Amino acid sequence: MYLSDFDFELPNELIAQHPAMPRDSSKMLVIDKNKFTSHHFYDLPNFLSEKDLVICNNTKVMPSKLYGKRNTKSIQVTLHKFNDDGSWSAFARPAKKLIINDIIQFGSLKAEIIEKLDGGEIKLSFKCEKDNLIRKLIELGKMPLPPYIKRNNDLREDDDNNYQTIYADKLGAFAAPTAGLHFTNKVFDKLQNLRINVKFVTLHVGAGTFLPVKTENINNHKMHSEWGEVTSDVVEEILECKKNGGKILTVGTTTLRLVETAFDKKEKTIKPFSGYTNIFIKPGYKFNVPDLLLTNFHLPKSTLLMLVSAFGGYNNLMKAYQYAIDNQYRFFSYGDCCLIKKNNEKL
Repeated sequence: MYLSDFDFELPNELIAQHPAMPRDSSKMLVIDKNKFTSHHFYDLPNFLSEKDLVICNNTKVMPSKLYGKRNTKSIQVTLHKFNDDGSWSAFARPAKKLIINDIIQFGSLKAEIIEKLDGGEIKLSFKCEKDNLIRKLIELGKMPLPPYIKRNNDLREDDDNNYQTIYADKLGAFAAPTAGLHFTNKVFDKLQNLRINVKFVTLHVGAGTFLPVKTENINNHKMHSEWGEVTSDVVEEILECKKNGGKILTVGTTTLRLVETAFDKKEKTIKPFSGYTNIFIKPGYKFNVPDLLLTNFHLPKSTLLMLVSAFGGYNNLMKAYQYAIDNQYRFFSYGDCCLIKKNNEKL
């Protein structure tokens, strides 16, 4: 398939700039093959039973956007990766006049530009150890909102809470696992009352999730790597759920990609996993773990749209997206969500 197969027209007014309040009042489109029904997120427990298992990603977004000075000029830097050599990859704005060896001062924090790359990307060397830098980021940094969320005053204080799931625990993400943003304690209480089990995995979402696909033949696209972990207790719960005939709901594409990475295709079973994954899921992929996927509505021509098209069936998903547009669903990180039932298609 080609990149153009995943394009669609989206009116700007449907790109959500703020989340629904309360979180669980967002709309939820249920996609069951070519059948689409509209609900709200707080209805989610009604689609599950006692045998089922919900798996969420408990990564926590780092406040990795920094505002600093290069000489007397203001500069905005968004960190997105810690490198093996101890440097940090970042996107700078404005970046045109930056040169190697420039020093950027972020309050009490200082960094040197050691490499300049394409597209406004730079590599920085900070004058402190990683652990100290993390503490400084928590003190000085702001939430790295996606580029399609616009702010007149750049960042509202409530984004610090809104762009974080209520169960965020493991610090290390540079973007939020946005399907999880809809959950409230009220929804978790309802799941508990229905005796539906909830488990957590960790996948630190990288800024690469926003990078565009540049190859028309999608098979030539190189996927970014992200670190994740599936613990043995989660594996046991998944195996028990499958044994009892229950359904597995993965909350978000990050959770889905991680559990599929942990599946051993030779032994045909899921195993504990800890490490990096660059799994690229596109139409034709055979899913091994999830039966249901909860996810937001994704960007045109994105790898995430390719993944959900693989899960729900390409034709069904593209029709569902048009249905969502026609019915004024809100798109992207702060937008509405959809609950997709697996429909493996043969290409």
